[in-house]
Amino acid sequence: MSTPFPFTAVVGQEDLRLALLLNAVSPAVGGVLVRGEKGTAKSTAVRALSALLPEVAVVPGCRFSCDPAAPDPSCPDGPHEGGNGGMRPSRMVELPVGASEDRLVGALDIERALAEGVKAFEPGLLADAHRGILYVDEVNLLHDHLVDLLLDAAAMGASYVEREGVSVRHASKFLLVGTMNPEEGELRPQLLDRFGLTVEVAASREPDQRVEVVRRRLAYDDDPSGFAARWADEESAVRQRIVAARELLPSVRLGDGALRQIAATCAAFEVDGMRADIVMARTATALAAWAGRTDVLAEDVRQAALLALPHRRRRNPFDAPGLDEDKLDETLEEFSGEGDEDPDPDGPGGGGGQPPPSDGPQADGGSGAQPEAGDGGEPQPSGAGSGEQSAARASEPFRTKVLSVPGLGDGAAGRRSRARTEHGRTTGARRPRGALTKLHLAATVQAAAPHQRARGRTGRGLVVRRDDLRQATREGREGNLVLFVVDASGSMAARQRMSAVKGAVLSLLLDAYQRRDKVGLVTFRGSAAEVALPPTSSVDAAAARLETLPTGGRTPLAAGLLRAHEVLRVERLRDPARRALVVVVTDGRATGGPEPVALAGRAAGLFAADGVASVVVDCESGPVRLGLAGQLAGELDGTAVTLDELRADSIAGLVKDVQRRAA
Repeated sequence: MSTPFPFTAVVGQEDLRLALLLNAVSPAVGGVLVRGEKGTAKSTAVRALSALLPEVAVVPGCRFSCDPAAPDPSCPDGPHEGGNGGMRPSRMVELPVGASEDRLVGALDIERALAEGVKAFEPGLLADAHRGILYVDEVNLLHDHLVDLLLDAAAMGASYVEREGVSVRHASKFLLVGTMNPEEGELRPQLLDRFGLTVEVAASREPDQRVEVVRRRLAYDDDPSGFAARWADEESAVRQRIVAARELLPSVRLGDGALRQIAATCAAFEVDGMRADIVMARTATALAAWAGRTDVLAEDVRQAALLALPHRRRRNPFDAPGLDEDKLDETLEEFSGEGDEDPDPDGPGGGGGQPPPSDGPQADGGSGAQPEAGDGGEPQPSGAGSGEQSAARASEPFRTKVLSVPGLGDGAAGRRSRARTEHGRTTGARRPRGALTKLHLAATVQAAAPHQRARGRTGRGLVVRRDDLRQATREGREGNLVLFVVDASGSMAARQRMSAVKGAVLSLLLDAYQRRDKVGLVTFRGSAAEVALPPTSSVDAAAARLETLPTGGRTPLAAGLLRAHEVLRVERLRDPARRALVVVVTDGRATGGPEPVALAGRAAGLFAADGVASVVVDCESGPVRLGLAGQLAGELDGTAVTLDELRADSIAGLVKDVQRRAA
């Protein structure tokens, strides 16, 4: 087993270390989500935490880690008699992004079922994580069906398995820790709310601190055991402080004044539901215990708000996380109560909201920093031509109609188009092509049953051969690549018109986020087209590019279509299973260069020849309409829809039109 990097040797990242330690003191806080750019010690800090957690008492031989002082009465390995048990280190169980449902919740032990005729349950990762840490790296990339299972287990503190003739319930209370890079996409709101705390991390911009990070990492890589030994005293001190805080926690008093501040803060920031109030109360109590105090102070409430509220005040994926600290301070001041005065900074309660210091430079900038607003690398279209206008603001987004790709795909799990998937509704069985991944038990037994006498079966077990195995075929939903091709030319430059166009694209981006799609953005104006955003899972990035999109110049429609076709060609090489949906947002006009209309028609024919599903959002307005967008849709072998028809509450049957065109 490799030696983990010491927790106390992590440089900076004070908010990250504090959030993890508070969960170690009080698992009821509900876990922590660590958001930040790559290379900021997210995974290193989480893996180091498990070494600091106290050992747990378990019933010997119990696969579900029952506490001998209070064994689970419904434990599948029970019943257990109370008494002394054995001790083992706290576990940190990692859930891989590509894990199967069986691996997470457990399943029927197929080998014993077929060979011995016994219904036996094989536990999954939720059983292993009970009374420990369940760590999900890149949690935002986790498949939706696994997210649903995690939500159920986190809400009920137990895992229920009802499948293949097995009915099992076992306790599953764990500290949920997730890390993610927001550039790769956001989390579903339901899962986001399940994390008690959230921390934004970024690499320090201080040279001295960066030097210390490199120095410690090189020393660890050269001699992990020796490096860990040099930090053993600091690790032991933190471990003892966690134990002391846990013992003090039941004695901490959460007064009415602190409760009023918590409730007022949650109301002021308009967070949904009551979970935020409860998490803030538990976090403030844990902060007091960590500081060695028995009273919750105003500074504890403030720190708890900074950790528990930023991710809960987001209404959609385009809202930037974070809190207005001036507003927070005003609310706390307005509802300050007795017993909330600041303690003597030199007294025993001072500095309770800080993690243990580590040797070496500790400059600011390594913890909780908000990402820089905007993107300095914003691409600018070449040949914009004269008359360029500043970017118009998007109108209010709305709920759009469902756009889907016709047919049955094989892409990554999502929520847009029909697909053959590993998870979903079972539609039948077939002989496996290659390795068996999902056994269809009934079909396998049915295939093997007629041959039992010929195979000499004498006992209870079923004699099964390789030819009897059947693969379950399932149908679910896939995520697609939604490629937006947006006309930013002068013909679209009317301020009110472009605002409506951006609002429509923003609405479609929100829909893509909810349906777990990848998105890309191609814009065209002047004399050329630009890939404003290569295909990505981050709709936030696409929204940012859209917000700063200027307009003006001619309308090189053919250039935009050709650039989009090239993007799809490259993406098919990278991810051949992911099908594309092209959304062209234009009034259909084509200007600039020789025969622009004919050239645009030939470019559109490339999409039709490849069978790419497409929709043209017709932005033409005014009393006289040329119908050019509809003509373009015909050349794409797609469908056209106006901005009004794009709304979910409109009468037009857009999905039926798309499917009928592709049939």
